[in-house]
Amino acid sequence: MNARTAPPAHSRLVNADAVIRSARNVIKTEAAGIRALEAKIDAAFVQACQMILACKGRVVVSGMGKSGHIGRKIAATLASTGTPSFFVHPGEASHGDLGMIQPDDLVLGISYSGETDELLYILPAIKRQGIGLISITGNPNSSLATQADLNLDANVASEACPHGLAPTASTTAALVMGDALAVALLEARGFTSDDFARSHPAGSLGRRLLLHISDVMHAGDDVPRVRLEATLSEALVEMSRKRLGMTAVVDGENHLLGVFTDGDLRRALDDDGVDLRSASVAQLMTRGPKTIGSDKLAVEAAQLMEKHQINALLVVDADGCVVGALNIHDLLRARVV
Repeated sequence: MNARTAPPAHSRLVNADAVIRSARNVIKTEAAGIRALEAKIDAAFVQACQMILACKGRVVVSGMGKSGHIGRKIAATLASTGTPSFFVHPGEASHGDLGMIQPDDLVLGISYSGETDELLYILPAIKRQGIGLISITGNPNSSLATQADLNLDANVASEACPHGLAPTASTTAALVMGDALAVALLEARGFTSDDFARSHPAGSLGRRLLLHISDVMHAGDDVPRVRLEATLSEALVEMSRKRLGMTAVVDGENHLLGVFTDGDLRRALDDDGVDLRSASVAQLMTRGPKTIGSDKLAVEAAQLMEKHQINALLVVDADGCVVGALNIHDLLRARVV
């Protein structure tokens, strides 16, 4: 059968058992490589963290090929977790981009073999400027490892590729080592979720972490509220007007006494002992309702609603006075949930 008569590649049948076996072997091999890293987190790792924390400039990550792809991700992770960092391609560095690296910076070089020519070529220039160098390699006796101030050993027993050629387990190990550095540094710096959100303002994560109750709540005249002596009819009118499915019940100084909700109304309708024509809201309201402060995060309101299976919350100040209200639809509009 020649090339013209061979069936197209996409139409060839695969052996399902073989495919599953191959995929599971990849996962097993890479998982073993990651597990082996745990024993390699030693004094050198601690010193690497100390070097980075002491760095007055940026962490410049560099690597070729697949190590370069891993390096870009490590640089991005470091930058988003409190360690200023960027990636420089070693090939471009020797053609002018070396000027991006300043004396206060620190270089993190990644090469599994530790013999990547493009990376080794720029080492003299880095050394001349007295710039610190940390390497991540699979060979502690390699040129890169021995010329570095510190080497982090990311050696793996084998690649997941059956030919032992394609970087698979080795790149995964380098990535995990980079993540370990980033998280250890994050904790050492006391980097908080608010700090993280500031570098992710456009995404859903930023919205979840940065939006406060005060940003999404209804305030002022938009807050449904009636006095304790209000009739059921008056409470229903207020609920209908403000359209939040509830109304706060307050005293003359705006202190929260209770809440009357759609659920309270349904329970009253099912209670034959309640005369709806003469009932006051004080008879039917829920006392001690769940509330939240305006300085809390909007995501906390979502968690509170989910935990107590409610659809709305009243917002109170330190004195227990009603200052706002919100419901699940407000959180949905803000894309908090």
